Amino acid sequence: MAEQRPQEPRKKHQKAAPGTTRRLLSYMRPYRIRLVFVLICIFLSAAAGASSSLFLRTIIDDHILPMVARDSRDFSALFQVVLLMITVYGIGILSVWLYNRLMVVVEQGTLKKIRDELFAHVQTLPVRYFDVHAHGDIMSRFTNDTDTLRMAISQSFPQIIQSSFTTLSALAAMLFLSINLSLFVGLYSIALLLLVRGIVKRSSKYFVRQQIALGEVNAYVEEMINGQKVIKIFNHEDKVEQGFFERTKELFDNASQAIKYGTITMPVVSSMGFLLYVLLGVVGGSFGIMGISNWRFTGSEAMTMGTVISFITLSRGFVNPIGQISLQFNMIVQALAGASRIFEVFDEKPEEDHGSVTLVNACMENGHLAECADRTHLWAWKEPQDDGTFTYTELCGDIRFYDVNFEYIVGQPVLRDINLYAKPGQKVALVGATGAGKTTITNLLNRFYDLTDGEIRYDGINIEKIKKPDLRRSLGVVLQDVNLFTGTVMDNIRYGRLDATDEECIAAAKRVNADGFIRMLPKGYHTMLEGDGSGLSQGQRQLISIARAALLDPPVMVLDEATSSIDTRTEAIVQEGMDALMQGRTIFVIAHRLSTVQDADVIMVMEQGRIIERGTHEQLIEEGGQYYQLYTGAFELE
Repeated sequence: MAEQRPQEPRKKHQKAAPGTTRRLLSYMRPYRIRLVFVLICIFLSAAAGASSSLFLRTIIDDHILPMVARDSRDFSALFQVVLLMITVYGIGILSVWLYNRLMVVVEQGTLKKIRDELFAHVQTLPVRYFDVHAHGDIMSRFTNDTDTLRMAISQSFPQIIQSSFTTLSALAAMLFLSINLSLFVGLYSIALLLLVRGIVKRSSKYFVRQQIALGEVNAYVEEMINGQKVIKIFNHEDKVEQGFFERTKELFDNASQAIKYGTITMPVVSSMGFLLYVLLGVVGGSFGIMGISNWRFTGSEAMTMGTVISFITLSRGFVNPIGQISLQFNMIVQALAGASRIFEVFDEKPEEDHGSVTLVNACMENGHLAECADRTHLWAWKEPQDDGTFTYTELCGDIRFYDVNFEYIVGQPVLRDINLYAKPGQKVALVGATGAGKTTITNLLNRFYDLTDGEIRYDGINIEKIKKPDLRRSLGVVLQDVNLFTGTVMDNIRYGRLDATDEECIAAAKRVNADGFIRMLPKGYHTMLEGDGSGLSQGQRQLISIARAALLDPPVMVLDEATSSIDTRTEAIVQEGMDALMQGRTIFVIAHRLSTVQDADVIMVMEQGRIIERGTHEQLIEEGGQYYQLYTGAFELE
């Protein structure tokens, strides 16, 4: 029976979760003073743009037309107005430059804080989360989703605010020039807004789908790159390409629809704006020819050429920002979809830890255990009492399972009625077919998952009372799948204990017979490893992993198929080092090679989540049960 891992249905969010904008703005709160200056600068730039159009009326009606009528050559008054226009334009340009500079700090600071907190939160999530979420999709939230936020914060948010201010400034200036022409522009704008609203409504849903599809493509690429060897071995290149094609087609369909509706927004608005210019020229000219009064807040007057030209210019500052707002709104929708995916990770509950027992360095004082500041190679469990005192229990490595039941998925048990004990210094071997529950036992011991029922005691203490970091610090784990990190060989060994000296790292490597091949590397212990140590053989990578566990020097070790990827000759070398490492420790060994567990103090044969046989190698051979059949080849592990 295969172990059933937890699975969650794939979520298809069609829009950002409620409250996403508020949560995003909370990350910008530390920059609120800068944001106030940004708003002031945006207002100044918008006001400068609107006021410049008012100068046109003054230049035409109060200077150019009178000069033409008088045939005057005196440009001094006109130069003063032009100089004032240049000053206003200069203020607007300076304001735009300043708010863009300020937004760079706000944008990068906000994204850094989000990335830092996101990565820190991911470190607190339980193993279950990574079992049910594609790694590439998680990575996409650090890259693509945060990049959409960068675009929104640095461009879209300021552009929307600027466009809003520009529209309001233009509206105020138009009302100042002509109320009746403003009413005409208002009616025209209602029709324009209805048209733009329909376009934006269609494009926004595709922008959200595009972001989700991009995460799925990244997840697929990450998975396929990790599995390249398997893909090539089984000649699955065509199948993989088909799978990638299907995902990229979904991304293409959503992205093309999003871009199609997103890019036609500005052309539509621009075309409607040009049409408005023509209509305003016709209507304004008709008012002047027909003698229809121009209504203003100061009264009514004749419609002048300067008023019409200024109004046409202002209408561009009124209509174009509407298109900019619509265009940037699509970017905002996309960014909020990305932010929603990021906050979705934040909303995942961290790994719960209600333990109170901690692991401390200990020493003997007057025949009693006492806590010490220095590393003494003697550890103790420090347990708080109700009266405020502490009791100390020596860490010996006594592990006991009592009636343990466990299921990844409700209603599908993986372990049933597991009872076992491992006394300090004993070597306990777990054998059985794949899916029998062997690795699950070690996962429960590390508290990667909590029990469904039953109890596990460590030196007489329920492990649920022990803080998870302290519990895991007392366990050395060597897995079949080795993870090496970018850095030197020394750094990877030191991962077992970050405060270890170089000499201690070298000593650990020598204990597991890894020192010889390490010194033959180009730079020995200072050789850089990249790509999960791809330049090393599988056996060499495993030796570094074992040296890492040896450096931790724990009282309990879990070896999960630790030597299965090593050839027989190398296994003999490693086994010699591991035998020395195992002395005086409690050892849990999961193995398919029965030759590696014959010397175990007790061998437990598992089948479908139960322990069906237990005993020494000799005892199980005499019983003639399943272990005997495995050993003699009558039955093979699957």
